[in-house]
Amino acid sequence: MSPNINFYLTDDPYGEFSNFASFPIHLNGKIWPTTEHYFQAQKFAGTEHEEQIRVELSPMKAARMGRDRNRPLRTDWESVKDDVMRTALIAKFSQHPELRSLLLGTGDATIVEHTDNDSYWGDGGDGTGRNMLGIMLMEIRSELQRTG
Repeated sequence: MSPNINFYLTDDPYGEFSNFASFPIHLNGKIWPTTEHYFQAQKFAGTEHEEQIRVELSPMKAARMGRDRNRPLRTDWESVKDDVMRTALIAKFSQHPELRSLLLGTGDATIVEHTDNDSYWGDGGDGTGRNMLGIMLMEIRSELQRTG
């Protein structure tokens, strides 16, 4: 059985898997500085908030803007957030060949966003979280392994 590959901070091993890692993606006719920018901005798709987040320089500031509940969160967010993340990740790993190689190089290892800051996208720090980001990365890896 392969060991887990844990990631979280962008300057740690496999930090490229973080949504804060500086790998711009091209989606919806625009360049997004990181997948975090795209994900957070889609909470406000079609509003001025979307563009304000897209042009923010820092992924941390973009994340804070996206979590600001004074901004009008789209009503269907909970039902579309996984698809939004998947779209961002597919763009990231298809538009950056070095990331595609890094992901494929993980073989069959379990990929875990290891953080106590998030129990939905991450593992909650103690393994009780859902690790949805890790699961999506493994699904994309499987698809890339199948399609070459």
